[in-house]
Amino acid sequence: MRTIAQWLDKVHDKDKVDQCIWDLCFSPDGTQLIVAAGVRVMVYDASDGQLIQPLKGHKDTVYCVAYSKDGKRFASGAADKCVIIWTNKLEGILKYTHNDAIQCLDYNPISHQLASCAITDFGLWSQEQKSVNKTKIASRITCCSWTNDGQYLAIGLFNGSVSIRSKNGEEKSKIDRPGGALSPIWSVAWSPAKDEPQELLAVADWGRTLSFFHLTGKQVGKDRQLNYDPCTVSWFPKGEYVVVGGSDKQLTLHTKDGVKLGQVAEMDSWVWCAKVRPDGAGATDSQKAYVAIGCQDGTIAYHQIIFSTVHGLYRDRYAYRDYMTDVIIQHLVTEQKVRIRCRDLVKKIAIYRNRLAVQLPDRIVVYELYSEDAADMHYKIKEKINKKFDCNLLVVTANNIILCLETSSVKQERKLQCLSFQGVKEREWIMESLIRYIKVIGGPAGREGILVGLKNGQVLKIFVNNPFPVPLLKQNTSVRCLDISASRTKLAVVDEHSMCQVYDIASKELIYQEPNANSVAWNLYSEQMLCFSGFGLLNIKASSFPIHQQKMQGFVVGFMGSKIFCLNVYTMTGVDVPQSAQMYQYLEKKMFKEAYAVACLGVTEGDWDALAQAALEGLEFELAKKSFFRTKNLKYLELIHNIEERKKRGEGDMQVFLADIYAYQSKFQDAAKLYKRAHQDQKAMNMFTDLRMFEYAKDYITSADPGDKKLLISKQAEWAKSSNEPKVAAEMFMSAGEYMKAIELMGESGWADMMVDLARKLDKADREALSRCAVWLQQLNQPVYAAECLAKMGDTNSLVNLHVATGQWEEAFALAKKHSEFKTQVYIPYARWLAESDKFEEAQQAFHEAGMQDEAVHVLEQLTENAVSENRFSDAGYYYWKLSIQCLELAGEKDGQEKSDELLKKFHEFQSKAELYYTYHSIQRYTDEPFTSLLPETLFNMGRYLLLNLGKSEAPAGISRVHILYALAKQGKNLGAFKFVRAAYDQLQALRIPPQFEDNVDLGSVTIRCKPYHDNEDLLPMCYRCSNNNPLMNPAGNFCSTCAQPFLHSFLSFDVLPLVEFYLGDDISDEEALRLLDQEYIKPKKSKESQWKERQTNDYQSLAMEADMMDLSGELADDAFTAKLMDYMPGLTESQPVIVDRDVLTKINRNEVIIQKWPEPLRYRYYKYIMPDISITLCESCNRMFNRDDHELHVLQHGSCPFCRFKTEE
Repeated sequence: MRTIAQWLDKVHDKDKVDQCIWDLCFSPDGTQLIVAAGVRVMVYDASDGQLIQPLKGHKDTVYCVAYSKDGKRFASGAADKCVIIWTNKLEGILKYTHNDAIQCLDYNPISHQLASCAITDFGLWSQEQKSVNKTKIASRITCCSWTNDGQYLAIGLFNGSVSIRSKNGEEKSKIDRPGGALSPIWSVAWSPAKDEPQELLAVADWGRTLSFFHLTGKQVGKDRQLNYDPCTVSWFPKGEYVVVGGSDKQLTLHTKDGVKLGQVAEMDSWVWCAKVRPDGAGATDSQKAYVAIGCQDGTIAYHQIIFSTVHGLYRDRYAYRDYMTDVIIQHLVTEQKVRIRCRDLVKKIAIYRNRLAVQLPDRIVVYELYSEDAADMHYKIKEKINKKFDCNLLVVTANNIILCLETSSVKQERKLQCLSFQGVKEREWIMESLIRYIKVIGGPAGREGILVGLKNGQVLKIFVNNPFPVPLLKQNTSVRCLDISASRTKLAVVDEHSMCQVYDIASKELIYQEPNANSVAWNLYSEQMLCFSGFGLLNIKASSFPIHQQKMQGFVVGFMGSKIFCLNVYTMTGVDVPQSAQMYQYLEKKMFKEAYAVACLGVTEGDWDALAQAALEGLEFELAKKSFFRTKNLKYLELIHNIEERKKRGEGDMQVFLADIYAYQSKFQDAAKLYKRAHQDQKAMNMFTDLRMFEYAKDYITSADPGDKKLLISKQAEWAKSSNEPKVAAEMFMSAGEYMKAIELMGESGWADMMVDLARKLDKADREALSRCAVWLQQLNQPVYAAECLAKMGDTNSLVNLHVATGQWEEAFALAKKHSEFKTQVYIPYARWLAESDKFEEAQQAFHEAGMQDEAVHVLEQLTENAVSENRFSDAGYYYWKLSIQCLELAGEKDGQEKSDELLKKFHEFQSKAELYYTYHSIQRYTDEPFTSLLPETLFNMGRYLLLNLGKSEAPAGISRVHILYALAKQGKNLGAFKFVRAAYDQLQALRIPPQFEDNVDLGSVTIRCKPYHDNEDLLPMCYRCSNNNPLMNPAGNFCSTCAQPFLHSFLSFDVLPLVEFYLGDDISDEEALRLLDQEYIKPKKSKESQWKERQTNDYQSLAMEADMMDLSGELADDAFTAKLMDYMPGLTESQPVIVDRDVLTKINRNEVIIQKWPEPLRYRYYKYIMPDISITLCESCNRMFNRDDHELHVLQHGSCPFCRFKTEE
């Protein structure tokens, strides 16, 4: 550190009496200096010390001045008890007073509120306030300072205390110094550092100590003894240093911890005030600062402080001083940094391998790395030499410290002294001239070599273990900088005339020299390369080639591979410099090995590729392979591998190899010439055809091989295809005889006409091409032309398949009729197509034509399964009905009784499932959907029908008992079937209930208990055979609990129909029964004479007068069918059929009989009206019965039967 006085002024009054400088301050931009001198406020230009204007306004001595942080105004306070506010244009705008002399002033950095302190009170003024708020203090005020955030004000008191106040004037904490009133506080200042975790207050008292405190009043560190009475404390703008001045007539520099660093200035009288110029207008940088000093004798001094750079470099490790007391070691490649806090002034730094030496004022500390790891950045103390040394240069080796000292006879640094780490002097060298440069150049531990440059131009090499220096060379000019090559064979010297000279050490000859150099460094990894800097340029020189220049500010201090280390002003940076220029210089001379060595130092990927290409053209395959490995160029690596394999097989024509290389490099004409020279015309032709350069390829067609021309045309067609010219390509393929490729191209492009023309030109023996034409024409929706191709081939099988695939059934039937062997191929796909089109009757006929009766059943079964799995239960019922009809038709066609019985069994099974799924469709929609169009009675009847028909057997797939019981429970409760609903809920509790029904079922199970335990009588079904009412729940099944007569339901409302089924006697056929029923019955004439008529039934005998024909007994006697109805045994579980003979048939009214006419092998089924007033409709398609009104309404709405979907128009 050194200081330079910029300007100096001395203030007198009109009588030439010195005026004490009590205070001074800078404007925020550092351009103006405000000085309190006598009764005047002096305004100076800070840059040159010119007095801008003296301000008069006070009547007594001005003690303090302060500038606001916004730069708009400043204030002055004097012994006349007044505070004057001045604008930055030096105009007074406001004055206010205190009760005593003003001692100090300070502006709040945030709110710009002015704190003015008199002897016994302090006030806070702001522009927004009309009055000044003043607060009394018990002790005399000496100084004050605001914190960075403007929240607190520190006030120094004469009684040795510091009072910390809020911005409202309230005391928050207090600092009491040990000396009390004997140690008055004379200066306080808060650190302006913004990166500190807590505010830091510097306190200087006349107990001759400097101390530091936090906002809480806690002391930081220990008291620093000053040995003088401090009068002023001022921080640097960033808070890294603090200056202190006082009774010792000096201004000294301290760290933020209070460590004394050195003297800034020495004056002739007490230093009463000092301020460091704030940031702005180039006032400070990291290594420069300016300070203004005010003294007792009226002297105003303005000094520049320059912080010198203390650093050391070894390869990629750079150590430098920071904040004067710290050492930072920076790894220039990884940018890692580590800080060592020495807590004392660092004077010298040296670094070498794993050693670091730091010289402090009274000692030298030697550090070493924790480990041998090259990336390790952690140092520990190895030794301490507790001696004070005054040296100019310092270097460190593995075991020694080398100092450059002055000789006793001549006051010049001519002596080098070697010390061990314990401080023992081992040897000493005295030089002939002043030592200008010293550098450790490495070597074994304890035998390192040191390069020394002298002012007289001599260059020496000294070994640590050798007392005799080794002269290397001597030149006529003074040495400024030097370096030695990695092999120790060449020496580069920069002299005082900025000339870089390179010598051969063995012969002492000058190899070359370059001007405009201020520093030089050899590349540690390349013997032939060095760099030097000067005049804003970086110069890189390889061997004897011309230098390569680029702009760069600073001094070159190291060169490793492609990284150059540059010291610019005070900052060390690593600059990545590609070695491209040097590599290309070697390539121009065909020096491939040297170029590769330079490239290894660091070049771009493009440079590696250029090196690889050049080495390949030079047939240096090994170097080319290494270079292509760097760029991961697999194409060229494969080429090199191919060439090496061919060489192993005995091929040695280098012209062919070079031609291959040129071809890969797109130098096709050169490659073709080499191929022709090596008599490899075929390779040249193949190359040009692969490149689609067909005009060039024609030049290399050999007349000996006629196939070459055809091959060329074929390749040209391939190129036209890839060039999006398919028509040209197709024509070329046809001209080359490549019909299959032409056909594929036409097909992909959709050119049917062109393909038809080609097919007509083809010979019928070319079956493969014709067959491919047929396939493409079929895909292009041209079945007629496809059939033409197949007919030309005579391929009837493919022709049939074509008609089937395109749906041309008439043509297919014609071929099947002509060629019976293809009948199955036609009718089976036709039948499947009909089945998929829901044309089941036509499909059945087609399957029959094909002889595959079982296939129709299989198709319908699959449709049925799909409908059930998709919850389309109405469709499932319909498909099961269709299945049953198919089974019935097949049963009538089967010859074997066993097969017929099996099909009839399936018929009855499918009929039952059709009814169940048909009925369950409405229940499922009711439970799953929010609304229904069905009446409650209808839903209730449907549920009962399902429940009674299912019984205890397993429900078919998709049918849920839970849904049935849930619907019955809900509708039965509404209809008053409480007993039945309770039974339904009991059954539900035993089943797994879906989550959406759980709450309703639980609630219903409870609420139904409060209902009467009986069912509404109107809901009880009546048996029309025995005229008895039946309970709603019959576990035995869907029949009468008295006579076991099955109930017959309408398949819309599911009411019980007033019908009773009767059966024919064994000897009566259906045809005879129909004839008998159609006959008109004539009642016999009755005698008018009264006579007794005896009637006998199963239970009783009666005798009545025949004349009373109107009583019931007479009616029963006349109705033979009613007598048959009443002929049953009550309590049986199996129905007792009503069997009628011919006599009864003739007496039954035909209009009161419904006949289900089932086809063979089934017989007709007969039903007798019990209540003829109720109209019933029979569907002739499905033989299901309905209430006539319901059926007619459904047919009007939907046009078909609700069960079998039979259309009315059919």
